[in-house]
Amino acid sequence: MPVQAAQWTEFLSCPICYNEFDENVHKPISLGCSHTVCKTCLNKLHRKACPFDQTAINTDIDVLPVNFALLQLVGAQVPDHQSIKLSNLGENKHYEVAKKCVEDLALYLKPLSGGKGVASLNQSALSRPMQRKLVTLVNCQLVEEEGRVRAMRAARSLGERTVTELILQHQNPQQLSANLWAAVRARGCQFLGPAMQEEALKLVLLALEDGSALSRKVLVLFVVQRLEPRFPQASKTSIGHVVQLLYRASCFKVTKRDEDSSLMQLKEEFRSYEALRREHDAQIVHIAMEAGLRISPEQWSSLLYGDLAHKSHMQSIIDKLQSPESFAKSVQELTIVLQRTGDPANLNRLRPHLELLANIDPNPDAVSPTWEQLENAMVAVKTVVHGLVDFIQNYSRKGHETPQPQPNSKYKTSMCRDLRQQGGCPRGTNCTFAHSQEELEKCNPRGLYLHCCLLSSVASLGTVHNELYKQQHCDREKISVCAVKRAETCFSSQFFSPLEVPREED
Repeated sequence: MPVQAAQWTEFLSCPICYNEFDENVHKPISLGCSHTVCKTCLNKLHRKACPFDQTAINTDIDVLPVNFALLQLVGAQVPDHQSIKLSNLGENKHYEVAKKCVEDLALYLKPLSGGKGVASLNQSALSRPMQRKLVTLVNCQLVEEEGRVRAMRAARSLGERTVTELILQHQNPQQLSANLWAAVRARGCQFLGPAMQEEALKLVLLALEDGSALSRKVLVLFVVQRLEPRFPQASKTSIGHVVQLLYRASCFKVTKRDEDSSLMQLKEEFRSYEALRREHDAQIVHIAMEAGLRISPEQWSSLLYGDLAHKSHMQSIIDKLQSPESFAKSVQELTIVLQRTGDPANLNRLRPHLELLANIDPNPDAVSPTWEQLENAMVAVKTVVHGLVDFIQNYSRKGHETPQPQPNSKYKTSMCRDLRQQGGCPRGTNCTFAHSQEELEKCNPRGLYLHCCLLSSVASLGTVHNELYKQQHCDREKISVCAVKRAETCFSSQFFSPLEVPREED
């Protein structure tokens, strides 16, 4: 019976005995199926097959090379050379170059600060999707034919993700949300915000989960009536756009009727919230791709759910929507982006390497590469990943600067409504509304937020029958002048509140 594989972050220890890899007893040996087990456990196997997926081990265990890339990550003593007997000297040279490229790339999985055998990669220059794909490449066995095929696919996947990361680095996060929802609205659809959209989808499911067939008008009215107590802004138009989004995602079976409205029935495979929501999310991601937008899983999670807990869910949707042609199209998009920005980091030099990786066949049944093709692919993926890291560290401004006030007279002049009502804001640091009192004061040094008091130096505008009227000096005299029309009724600086500016629709 196959053994359950370990988590991908536990790649520094043997998944059978759980001992951390070392250069003596627990040497890491990668198999053709990309599972890595210590040599001691391999020698104890009853049959010559991988204990996880039962893939046959075609090469003698004593001949399989030790994975030096993993040894260097655990701080073990790595030998200078490891003798491998291949068909001829030329193959040996190609193998050594490819192996050295993988070992150099593995260094990006440092620094390690986790528990025994577990990598904590939070300080890495690479994103988590890049780290995961790199772990896959590091565990490939280049000596075996199946391992070389897997290494080629892993190199292609790394290259494709690198292009996406570079495009994301060049995007303006302030405009990303606006461009996305504009593209959604251009297709007759709408996203009403994380909370309202979730409730609308659940009500659609409530109306149709039993197999009922309703006209669009009846369905929309049902959802609006149920939503109005909690969301007064719900309208037939906005909910109709949500239904249109599900219609574009082919969630309905439509029955046409003569001289009457068509009936909409929810397909059986979408009669659960998880399935319906996944198809809904996939449709929005598809619209974004059609519009040429590249959005990270973290950003998708914030935009659609208002949190970061759905990154893996969104990443799986993105991966599923990728096609073999997507890589080449992304390279073209990156070229256009670099032409627009002037390419200060000279990233255009990576284009030949990216095109080489894009031409790799991603099919699992692809023909095994030649040793020269393997070497070229490993050199290419090493070059593009180095280019990405260099750009992030030396040219990217993301994560190294605080958001600056936008040229908007209302920028952070009031508290964020989402933060106040729901306890979190999906826009994060890109929100144009304040998230704390400190932000209100920092972004409004000249007192753009208002307090309900009058400076003691301002003449009285009328007779007020209160002995405390204007007896206390305003503590904000140096930074602000009250502009509230009803300020004549305020008594002291103790009574003030931020200006509530009506939120504009996204």
